[in-house]
Amino acid sequence: MDMRGLSPAPVTAFKKDGSLDIESNVRIAKWLASFEDVKSLVILGHAGEGTFLTTDERLELIRAYKDSVDIPIIAGITGEGTKVAAEEAKRSLDAGATGALVYPNHGWLRFGFQKGAPQDRYKAIYEEGGLQTILFQYPDATKASYDLDTQLEIAAQPGCVATKNGVRNMKRWYVEIPELKKAQPDLQILSCHDEWLLPTMFDVDGLLVGYGNIAPELLIELIKAGKAQDYPTARKVFEQLLPVTRAVYHRGSHMEGTVALKIGLRYRGLLDNATIREPLKNLGAQAEREIEAAFDAAGIGRVDMAMAAE
Repeated sequence: MDMRGLSPAPVTAFKKDGSLDIESNVRIAKWLASFEDVKSLVILGHAGEGTFLTTDERLELIRAYKDSVDIPIIAGITGEGTKVAAEEAKRSLDAGATGALVYPNHGWLRFGFQKGAPQDRYKAIYEEGGLQTILFQYPDATKASYDLDTQLEIAAQPGCVATKNGVRNMKRWYVEIPELKKAQPDLQILSCHDEWLLPTMFDVDGLLVGYGNIAPELLIELIKAGKAQDYPTARKVFEQLLPVTRAVYHRGSHMEGTVALKIGLRYRGLLDNATIREPLKNLGAQAEREIEAAFDAAGIGRVDMAMAAE
């Protein structure tokens, strides 16, 4: 997969009654895929409330995306056990996915991981599940953040094409990203530091971010500026986005970002409602007004619905 550009992680649209809204999901998919520099769509992750969907809903969503766009669909693979994750990957492949954003076993977040276990997880998802894999580096604050040796071993495996790095520790970023590039020059480096993208923009091939839902136009400009090592332009785009960044991602919990993304998409005219699933909670009328005002301040307006429907 060529991910040298923007890979948005779309939200999952629901009807007001909480059921899956395929029509709205397809509308978002087609709109995002209409941008030349959008390289893939990454669904069923955190922004997409992937673990809040039933197995049938997950597969239905993959099929809907696959049928509506001509770019790779990457599925979040979140099953706890290695065998469970491999079987989840195989079902996703059969439904139309090309790649896997491989989440850690969530027990590792609390307890840490045993040496070699992450490598085996990635190997099974590729060899048994059939999906190209993306090395997902969790924040340094968690016990599921992989040490450099583990990253290097996963990156060297057949089928691993990229890393989505969200370490959120610039000391580690400045040491580990160069080592990954040196060891695996073809590994695509993707940042997912939604809340502060600017420091990472000059080292990456692209972005894999939930932020890509709501402002793909500006994020594409930011990627181009980063690749050109054009700091003044990158800083200008960053400053334009800052009101939205604050309203969406500088919140009490990063989980609130998913709710805020849906409010932003509703404001832009791409969603009819901002329905979410438990355990997410609505942010309240005041927060919704603040988010909409942030889009105004950033000059990010409604989408031409005729274009979005093409």
